[in-house]
Amino acid sequence: MPYPGYPPVPKNPSATDVAVYTEVSDAALAAFLADYEIGGLLSYKGIAEGVENTNFFLHTTGGSFILTLYEKRVREEDLPFFLNLMEHLASRGIACPQPVRTREGAALGRLCGRPAVIVTFLEGVSVKSPGPDHCRALGGALAALHAAGADFGMARENSLSVSAWRPLFEQAGSQADSVSEGLAERTRADLSVLERDWPRALPGGVIHADLFTDNVFFIGDGLSGLIDFYFACTDAFAYDLAICLNAWCFDADGTFHRDRGAALFAGYEAVRRLDPAEVSALPVLARGAALRFMLTRLVDWLNVPPGALVRPKDPREYDRRLAFHRSVESARDYGLAR
Repeated sequence: MPYPGYPPVPKNPSATDVAVYTEVSDAALAAFLADYEIGGLLSYKGIAEGVENTNFFLHTTGGSFILTLYEKRVREEDLPFFLNLMEHLASRGIACPQPVRTREGAALGRLCGRPAVIVTFLEGVSVKSPGPDHCRALGGALAALHAAGADFGMARENSLSVSAWRPLFEQAGSQADSVSEGLAERTRADLSVLERDWPRALPGGVIHADLFTDNVFFIGDGLSGLIDFYFACTDAFAYDLAICLNAWCFDADGTFHRDRGAALFAGYEAVRRLDPAEVSALPVLARGAALRFMLTRLVDWLNVPPGALVRPKDPREYDRRLAFHRSVESARDYGLAR
C-alpha cells in the first residue's frame, strides 16, 4: 500500500477509490488521537491499496502518519510480534515504519472496536511496472531483512502456509468455477502436488511474506524502505524469495520476465547465497506462493463484506501465474543461473 507524499485530501473518499472495511467518524478519530502527541489533525484519507486492513493517511500539525485498523486475517494476539519486529529491524538498519506510542507508552490501541496502530510515514513511491534494477534492489533488501531478523527474540508460525490452503479452498467451494472455468479442478491438482512435495527443513527465520510492489518504496533509483509487516512470520527464507518472484517478475497476463528473476536472485545472493536445497525447492515454493495468493484473493473476491468500501484483487492473475509454474523444471527457468 503506497503512501507517497499525499497532497491535502478530503476526509470522505468515495467507494471507488478506497479500501475501507471500518468507517471512522470524525469524533471517534479525534478521541483516539487525543492519546498521542502528534499534533492536531488537519486531514485524513482512506488508502486505496491493500485488502487486509483498513488504512488511513493522517496529516497532522506534527507530521504525516499511517493509521491501521486490523481486520480479517490479522489476529490481535499477533500484533506484538509485528510491532516489535518493526522496531527490531529498524534498530538493525532496515528502513521501515515505526509504531508511534501513546503518552502512556502503548503501541497498540482500539478504534471503532478494532485493534489500531499509528506508524510513522515512510517517504518514497512504489513502482507499478518494476524493471530488473528494481528487482535487484529488492533482492538485496530482502536478504538484508532476513539477516537483520536473525537475533529477533520472537517467533510466529506462518498461518497461511501449505496446511491452510485446502481449508481456504473449501471456503470458495463450488463458487470457484464462477470466477474462472476449471479453476476448482486446477486448484485441487495443485493442492495435491504441493501437499505431497512441500519442503520442510529449509534455512529460515523471520520473513516478510507479503513483499509486493506496493510494499516497497523507492526514491529515484534507490530503494527507500519496506512497509506492511502484518503477514511477517517465521518460515523458509526461500519461500519469501518465491513470493517476491511471483509479485515482481510477472505481468498481469501471466508473462514471466526472466531478466527480472535473474536480477532478483543476483541482488539476493549478493547478500546471502542460497544453498543447494533452497535452489532445488524454488519451483515448488514459487508454485505454492502463487497458490497461496490465488486462494486468499479468491476468498476475498467471493466474500466482500456488505457496504465495505473495498477493491478486491483479481484471483485470476495468480491462476495465470500458476499455469507458468506448472511448466517449470528447475530454478534456471526463473533466471537463477547455477
